[in-house]
Amino acid sequence: MGIIAISGKAGCGNTTVLHLVAEKLGFEPINYTFRSMAADMGIPFEELLKRAQENLEYDRMLDAHQAMLARKGNTVIGSRLAIWMVPEADLKVYLKASHEVRVRRIHAREGGDLASIEQFTRERDARDRSRYLTLYNIDIDDFSCAHLVIDTERWSAVQIAQIIAEAYTVAK
Repeated sequence: MGIIAISGKAGCGNTTVLHLVAEKLGFEPINYTFRSMAADMGIPFEELLKRAQENLEYDRMLDAHQAMLARKGNTVIGSRLAIWMVPEADLKVYLKASHEVRVRRIHAREGGDLASIEQFTRERDARDRSRYLTLYNIDIDDFSCAHLVIDTERWSAVQIAQIIAEAYTVAK
């Protein structure tokens, strides 16, 4: 009953990599995010982020739900806080990339004005960090609890998934 937790900021490849790892190992992917929650609630993503900034219960609900799903076992959970919220995970992985690369990836995925995405991403990173410090005393810029830190600018998503799957096999 293994659990792999993958965290990283927007644009690091968390979603892509978690699905590749889950497929490779035959595990269930857990990727319930604020985007998913916003869709379920029928509101724009930006609106949910604003509400979450004003009411921390949105974070608590999301994080508790994700952790519960991950604890079913044979799962790969990917979220900003996965490595902190599921401390018992067999393998905790942090994916990182520079701000510029993350902005380019978000732009390629979602389209829109590059300058606006750059500003939104910078503000979102600061809001997330402040919120998680307030909510859980977690500094998302300190990923020292991760077993493995991978620079996603160096390898493709497929290569990163292979590294994680091999590290999980060794860790088990």
